[in-house]
This record gives sequence, C-alpha cells and structure tokens, in this order.
Amino acid sequence: FSCEWAQAHFRFRKPYSDLAYALETEKGGTRAILMAVQAYIVKYLLFIRNTEYTHLERLCRISQREQGEALAVALADTLWAAGGGGRAVICLLTPTLHLMPSGDYKPDSFTERIQLFEFSEKERAQEFIFDHIKTFKSEGSHGVILFLYSLLFSRTLER
Repeated sequence: FSCEWAQAHFRFRKPYSDLAYALETEKGGTRAILMAVQAYIVKYLLFIRNTEYTHLERLCRISQREQGEALAVALADTLWAAGGGGRAVICLLTPTLHLMPSGDYKPDSFTERIQLFEFSEKERAQEFIFDHIKTFKSEGSHGVILFLYSLLFSRTLER
C-alpha cells in the first residue's frame, strides 16, 4: 500500500458543527471507499437514528460518540451487505504475527498481523466495531485498509 493508503483512516469533521456528519477525505484512491461509507452514515443519521431533531438538525447536532455510532453502523451495514446478508468478517491488527512469509509473498509488517473476527449476526458485528471504533478512526491505525480487508473477507475471495 502507498503512504496515502497507510495513513488513511475514518476522520469526521468537528462534532456539533454544520458538517459534523461528514468524513474528511484526501484526494486519491481512498476517497471512493470513504464516500461509500459516507452514504451509509447519512442514511443512518437521517432515516434510522431515533432523535427528536429535524432532518437537517439530525446531521449537524451529533457528538463525537454519535459519530462513532454512525460509523460503526455504516461499516457493519456495508460488511453485512458484502457478506450476502449472512456474515461479516472484521479485521483488526494485533501485535503478534498470524502469517509467516513464504514463497512469493513479500512481507509488509501489516498483513501478517491481521486477525479475523467472523459474525453471523449484524448487530453483534456492529457492537464489535463500536467497541473497537478507535481502530478505524485513529491516526496511524490503517483504518481504511482494515476496512478494505474486512470487505474482501466478508465477500469471500471466491465471490
């Protein structure tokens, strides 16, 4: 992965601002993934989240915690759809190696540390993501790459 991809993570605008619902993006390859997730975030905030605010207020009046909830729902929904509605696989980084380099594989000190967590209930996947939301939101977390790997494993390599 390029330096741009390695640095990419899910970063919201300032809470309680006019753009509190919006993910910040840079130009380049990660923008497409971020915008797909952004669509799910807006869908959740406008049509699913239970609140007393009007539609436009629903987008602006959200806290940092609510941003995390919206992101967790968006990621879980996307992974669930990729898994055909029957499973979601979430990839997280661990300090230990789970894959030993061999053959033509070139180690990248990232892929070898990925651990897979499989869920057969969307709500459990959503809770798991929310419990580990910093993994996707923190600078240096490789959040977008982890999400991309999660998409591939949820969809399965055969499909």
